[in-house]
Amino acid sequence: MDTKNLRGQIHNAMYQELSKKGWVAPVDVLMGIGVLRREHYENWRFGRGVPYLERACLANLRQLSVIMSEIRAYARKNDLKPSWTCYHQWGKHKQNRLRFSKSGDEKVECHYATHFVDTERIAALKAQRAAAQQPAEGQE
Repeated sequence: MDTKNLRGQIHNAMYQELSKKGWVAPVDVLMGIGVLRREHYENWRFGRGVPYLERACLANLRQLSVIMSEIRAYARKNDLKPSWTCYHQWGKHKQNRLRFSKSGDEKVECHYATHFVDTERIAALKAQRAAAQQPAEGQE
């Protein structure tokens, strides 16, 4: 993987997610840059044969480390607020907490589980939704 090209892909994926939702999760970026297929992500979330997320990724651990570092760098540069999120399995076993890494290292797990929030974009999206729900002037 070309690091410069990869950086651009990561930044683009983050920008797209932030524009759409106002927040971005590392798993969204991994899917956005083609390192994680949605089907594999869903298998992991449902507990179907994927014991930890890194196993489903189409990149080695070194590449994943570079990607995760670049995600955090983009978040710092753009003043995004980190928000840790607990990932539980979907479906019947919702109480099962999911693993991201083979090692299970707490710091690595925390990096994968941290979403980044653009508070200004969230406020703008809420204002847009509120305006859309208001009846047009003169129409009631």
